[in-house]
Amino acid sequence: MRKGTYVLAISLGEPFAREVGSLGTVSLEKGQYCYVGSAMNGLDQRIERHLRRNKSIRWHIDRLTSFEGDVKAYESYPDSIPECRLAEIAVSCGMEPAAKGFGCSDCKCQTHLFRATGDSLRKLVAEAGLKEFRPKGSR
Repeated sequence: MRKGTYVLAISLGEPFAREVGSLGTVSLEKGQYCYVGSAMNGLDQRIERHLRRNKSIRWHIDRLTSFEGDVKAYESYPDSIPECRLAEIAVSCGMEPAAKGFGCSDCKCQTHLFRATGDSLRKLVAEAGLKEFRPKGSR
């Protein structure tokens, strides 16, 4: 099984306001968002799960990826950048923290969900050397 980190690019065509576990109600404007995550026991399976709309709700991001919107994935593999470092790079590329505590209950980061504005997503992909995720059958 491959191990690695990833970025989900999520385009919300309408505002999002939902209960997200212990975070309470998370409200996001329509627009582009990026989530950084890791999968140390199956990168392909984790990303493919995130790309499915119908799934059981397990993590904060599941609420958002189950909502109406397009999701595209990028992987940090084989030279994986730690997810907290990816979060730092996202901010340095111009992304704004979107929801305090989102996706980072196991670290000291402020958030792992960011609002992407301008060309900040393109900058993150380039600076971190991310590759667009391709499901197993299409590699």
